[in-house]
Amino acid sequence: MSHPTDNRVTTPPAARKARRDRTHYLYIAVIVAVAAGIAVGMAAPSFAVELKPLGQAFVALIKMMIQPVIFCTIVLGVGSVASAARVGKVGGLAMLYFVVMSTAALAIGLLVGNLLNPGAGLHITEATAPAGAEQAAETAHASTTDFLLGIVPDSMLSALTSGEVLQTLLVALLVGFALQAMGPAGTPVLRGVGHVQRLVFRVLAMIMWLAPVGAFGAIAGVVGETGVDALKSLAVLMIGFYVTCALFVFVLLGGILKLATGVNIFSLLRYLGREFLLILSTSSSESALPRLIAKMEHAGVDKPTVGVVVPTGYSFNLDGTAIYLTMASLFIATAMGDALSIGEQVSLLLFMMIASKGAAGVTGAGMATLAGGLSSHRPELVDGVGLIVGIDRFMSECRALTNFAGNAVATVLVATWTGGIDRSQLDRVLAGDDPFDETTMVDDHGAPEADAASEPAAAGEPAERAPALV
Repeated sequence: MSHPTDNRVTTPPAARKARRDRTHYLYIAVIVAVAAGIAVGMAAPSFAVELKPLGQAFVALIKMMIQPVIFCTIVLGVGSVASAARVGKVGGLAMLYFVVMSTAALAIGLLVGNLLNPGAGLHITEATAPAGAEQAAETAHASTTDFLLGIVPDSMLSALTSGEVLQTLLVALLVGFALQAMGPAGTPVLRGVGHVQRLVFRVLAMIMWLAPVGAFGAIAGVVGETGVDALKSLAVLMIGFYVTCALFVFVLLGGILKLATGVNIFSLLRYLGREFLLILSTSSSESALPRLIAKMEHAGVDKPTVGVVVPTGYSFNLDGTAIYLTMASLFIATAMGDALSIGEQVSLLLFMMIASKGAAGVTGAGMATLAGGLSSHRPELVDGVGLIVGIDRFMSECRALTNFAGNAVATVLVATWTGGIDRSQLDRVLAGDDPFDETTMVDDHGAPEADAASEPAAAGEPAERAPALV
């Protein structure tokens, strides 16, 4: 198959080096900001809590860009392939993979949770009991029908402003298939969307320079709110959860990735190191979604695969959340003196996994799902949610990191299985021979080359060449 990287016009090495060095200092500043935030949070907790809006504002700026990025990526990818069957194959295989891996994550969480038996010796108090009820009250769990109807936006344009990723995915797929059906007549529209995509990524690159400020505010706020006392009392649950997520990523996901593609999990995660730092700073995997899309395309994965797998993965491939729901439920049941049988564990967790699909990407959504699920399924355990409120932010970071790693691996796997990856480009990128352009966040092609690439499509040649426009 033809791939957009085949006609790549690379930026001169000297220019790339200069841009790479500048952004390198940016992420050093993020690390310094995280350290400073922790120091301020411990030294002046009350003041640190007041800094929390800095982190919230930065995450809001990133989320502002998510839907335009997804729309442009999917429209360009779907509109430029020759057959709609390819998109259906990618989507079907991705959903099957998500179901299998979510089930595996639940099983691993159940195994480790039953072995560790966290929660023994802890007791609910009058101060912590109301917290679980508050979380459950804030969670509105809709029925499956309501969830499916919620995917349909009020209008085509509202899908770009609603904040609902699945609405954007639906409209982008429809527009992409329509452009595909238009044939050569759709080429000017694809060219225009390509220019919009470059603009969107330029704006995103500008926003990223605020990352140190956002990281400082976010970390200072959470340390100021929780301190270290909560970490000490709930260390068993936290450490067990972190170790379980690490084993899931490096052993299970790493093993599957190596066997299926030959790619080393450490090489892939090193390539995405800056995204992991961003997630660690903001506690939201959604803050790195636009960059994951850009980096996966740069690594040689074609636009249809990236456009379908990444957005759907953020709603349906929540491996870290599955592990969290499992271990937190067992922890609360044990602490409340009402241990769950294996049958009750499986039933409760399957219920909460279905309920969690509409809450992806939101900081703290894991605990909200936990509280809502317990309220609907085992209301006598809701008060136990208050036991983990103090450490949920730190567990939220691990959930987000695991979810992100799972979606990155899923993108490479599905692309490999469907023939949607340029393996030589992937090897060059993971080896460090073709650095990601942090300034444009897209593989910019000069105008003459773009125009030349579009001429064959207008003459009736297959539309797969259209991605060269961007």
